[in-house]
This record gives sequence, C-alpha cells and structure tokens, in this order.
Amino acid sequence: MFFHQKELQFHAKPERPDPVYAKKLQEILGGQFGEISVAMQYLFQGWNARGDEKYKDLIMDTGTEELGHVEMIATMIARLLDDAPINEQEKASEDPVIGAIMGGMNPHHAIVSGLGAMPENSTGVPWNAGYIVASGNLLSDFRANLNAESQGRLQVARLYEMTEDKGVKEMLSFLLARDTMHQNQWIAAIKELEEKYGTTVPATVPADWEATDFSYDFLNFSDGEHSKKGNWTSGKTPDGNGDFGYVKKPEAYGGKQELKPAPAYVHGIPPLED
Repeated sequence: MFFHQKELQFHAKPERPDPVYAKKLQEILGGQFGEISVAMQYLFQGWNARGDEKYKDLIMDTGTEELGHVEMIATMIARLLDDAPINEQEKASEDPVIGAIMGGMNPHHAIVSGLGAMPENSTGVPWNAGYIVASGNLLSDFRANLNAESQGRLQVARLYEMTEDKGVKEMLSFLLARDTMHQNQWIAAIKELEEKYGTTVPATVPADWEATDFSYDFLNFSDGEHSKKGNWTSGKTPDGNGDFGYVKKPEAYGGKQELKPAPAYVHGIPPLED
C-alpha cells in the first residue's frame, strides 16, 4: 500500500527556466540508471522477496524512497520548463545565438507533455522495463543495485558540473548524498550475505555440476602479461574454496568446429567437394 504525501522529499527550485538543462535532467529520470529504473527495480525485488523480512524491508524502504526521487526530478524538470512557452522560443530563435541554445530543448516537452517531464532519457528514448534486475537471488540483486547506484551517482555528479543554477545544484547535492547512502547500504548487505552464503552466485549449485578444474584460472588473451599483476591471478580466492592461477597461453579445450551441410530446404550454400 502506498500513500502520497503532498510534499517533496527534498524541496528545491531552479533560479531560472532552462529547457535545455531540463532535457539533460531527463537522463537521471528515465535513463537506464535513472530514478524510474531503481524505483521499479527495488519494488519488484521487494515484492518478490522471500525469507528474512529485514531484507524485504530494506528493499521496499529504498524503492519507496526512490519514488520520491522520481517526483522530485519530474517536478524540477517541469519547473525548468516553466515560462518557456513555444511562442517565446519561436521569437528567441530569430536571434541565431539564442536560437541555437533553445534548439537543444526536447521537443517532446513542448509537443507531448505540455512542458512536463517524460518517462524517457535525455535523447528521447522511452524508459524500458528491461533496464531493471529482479532475479529472486538477493546477493545477485544487491550487486546489481550497487552498480545501479554507482552509475546513477556518476551521472548526477556529471550533471552537477553542467549547471550553475543554485536550486538545481541543491537538489543534485541531496541526490548525491542519498546515492552515497544507498551504495554503502548495498555494500553492507552484500557483505552480510557473502558471510552467510559465500561470494559465488548461486551458492546452491552442487559441486559435481561444475568443471572445477577451470574454476579459478585467469586466462590471458591479451598481448603481454599486464593482467598478471592483479590480485586475481594468485593467492586464495574470495570464496575460500581455491587458489587463483594464471594461464599465460590458454589452450583450446574442444575440437574443431564442424557442422553438417545445410539441408536443402534452408537453401544454404552446398559444401565444396574436396
């Protein structure tokens, strides 16, 4: 059950209209790593969560918070579009310099949404439910969540550098802070799950399913051996079940690829005779 409280989680207003920046801000709303993505990712993970109630609440609390972030950014986009009606843009475009700037506006804001936010990214690509990860495996999902928050914070930081608007920066500063918290909470939850179940996902795969001779060797497929300098080529593996190895020149373990001639009904090229 959800309730809508008629207050923004963090309130900030832009100092002036900026339809071009509103277009840029669409990325952290409806882009692959935007707030719509993380909100839906967390909510579907939470709705499908089984087992320990604390993990379900962790996911649902964060997903609900992200809905508030969707509202904040959508409101900021609408405010950046305030006082920027189409006829004013047409007049402004008579000046080549101003026209070039205004030309960067997202036409969907003017044509489709009536100067409001859209569920799409900064280039107008609609938000896609395929962006979200909800596998039913908590460790796998929490690692995906950490990546989503990392990518999202990176984009917010880049947007922060693209504006001098104090009000916009205040909102982005709040989002940076919350992304910091979310990254740390997922790291903490990941560590807790790894201590309980191990580092490899899924942890329930029987040993006899796996060709364990190949489980811990790093295979070098590059010129040189720079990758050998990493801590993934020697010492104990994080799961504690083996030791890293390094293979300088990997061998092919299979035979030559051989396919039967294509049958006539697929109209393939017949094989050449020896």
